[in-house]
Amino acid sequence: MNKSVWLGLILVVFLLFQACAKKVIPFESDRKMRDFNPEYADFDYLSAKAKIVIEETSGKVTRGTLNLRAKKDSLLWFTVSPGLGMEAVRGLISDEKIMIKDRIGNEDINLSFGEFKSLYGLNLSLDLFQNLLWANPPYTFDYRDRLVRVGQAYELTQVRDQVRYFSKVGTSSAKVSELVSNSLDDRGSLLASYAEYQNIDEMPFPAEVLYKLVYQSPEGSQNTIIHVEWVSIDRYSSPLSFPFRF
Repeated sequence: MNKSVWLGLILVVFLLFQACAKKVIPFESDRKMRDFNPEYADFDYLSAKAKIVIEETSGKVTRGTLNLRAKKDSLLWFTVSPGLGMEAVRGLISDEKIMIKDRIGNEDINLSFGEFKSLYGLNLSLDLFQNLLWANPPYTFDYRDRLVRVGQAYELTQVRDQVRYFSKVGTSSAKVSELVSNSLDDRGSLLASYAEYQNIDEMPFPAEVLYKLVYQSPEGSQNTIIHVEWVSIDRYSSPLSFPFRF
């Protein structure tokens, strides 16, 4: 895929992979969230694997795997492989910048979040990436937001940096089940649907996710659909390595 597609994929975060798959244990809660109190992922370090299918505007379909490592509120590291053990992309996201090494197209990215916003008009952050990955509300709820209880879900509307986010948060899982995001200047949109959750140490983590991304590139409007099936998620208290070099 070319650089514009990878820039689009940044917005939905970098996930997935193959592995000696563990059996996914569905998350079942016997409690109901009476007040709005979302469940946030609790970990020091995390390693995850999943399968990924990417459908591009051109009709091209790419199937592959990805490995993800994380240090909470500090680092996201990932590799993407289309198969045969070949690594296509390696990336590292910190609280300051985005770095991606494209081993196939040689379209590397090494930008601070400020530089990224100046070039592409998108205000991204490590915290936003983490929340999109783990089915959290995009931003912490505060007085600027609109919150309504509708049946077995809370509907949360947030506007930050010229982007509107609409999230549905289930009362039983305390996680986002659906997210719709649109830029107020019509530069792009994102839909995330978290179909299932799995039980990881008695906490709900996404098990299957569908992302649909619409964004502008030099080639015109792009529409990318990404299906993610998490194979394993493991929490660690001991440090993990995050190897990256241009």
